Amino acid sequence: MPETVAVPSFSARIVERLSVRTTSRRERVIHSLDGLEKPVHPDTLAATGIHLWQCLQERVPSGLESVDFLLGLDAGGILPTVSLSSVARLPYKIAWKLHLPLEGAIRFSEPHAMRTDVFAYGIAPGQRIVLVDDEITTGQTLADLTRRLREVGAIPLAAVCLVEDITRGAHDLLTDLGLPLVSLTTIEGAA
Repeated sequence: MPETVAVPSFSARIVERLSVRTTSRRERVIHSLDGLEKPVHPDTLAATGIHLWQCLQERVPSGLESVDFLLGLDAGGILPTVSLSSVARLPYKIAWKLHLPLEGAIRFSEPHAMRTDVFAYGIAPGQRIVLVDDEITTGQTLADLTRRLREVGAIPLAAVCLVEDITRGAHDLLTDLGLPLVSLTTIEGAA
C-alpha cells in the first residue's frame, strides 16, 4: 500500500545565476516543483495540478469547457503542463527550442534566453489554447506567443504559471493583450 504523504505548500524564490551572458537574466526563479533543491514527491506534482486547475477555473470561469489543448513551454513549463493536464483531463503540447519540418509551425521568441527561438507545432486556426509556463517575469515570451497564435487564427484563452514576478509588468502586458494571467504564487524580484 502506498504511503500517504503530507504535501508541502508551494514555495518560490529568486537566486543569482552564475556564469551567464550579458544578454541573459542574472537571476532565476526556483520553486518547489523544479526539483533543484529537494526531490519532488508525485503527490506534490498532483496537488500542484489541482491547485492550478482551481485557480484557472476561478479566474477564467467561461471558455474552459472548449479548450483544445494546453501549450506548455520547454523546459520549465513541462511539469506544470503535465500536472494541469492530468487534473483537468485536457491534452497538452509542448513548445520546443527545436526547429523541425513539421506542419502548423509558429516561431516565437524568449528574449532573455541563450537560445531565443521557440517553436510550437500543429497550430491551426480556431484552436482554443491555454498557455502554461513555470515562471513569468516580464511576460515578453507569452506576449510574443499570444501574438503569433492570433496571427494564424488560434485563440489563446489564458496564461497559467506557477510563479509570477510582480515587479516586471507581465500582468499588465498580458492584460493589455486581453490574455488573463493566472498565477499559483507571486514574488517580488529586483525591479
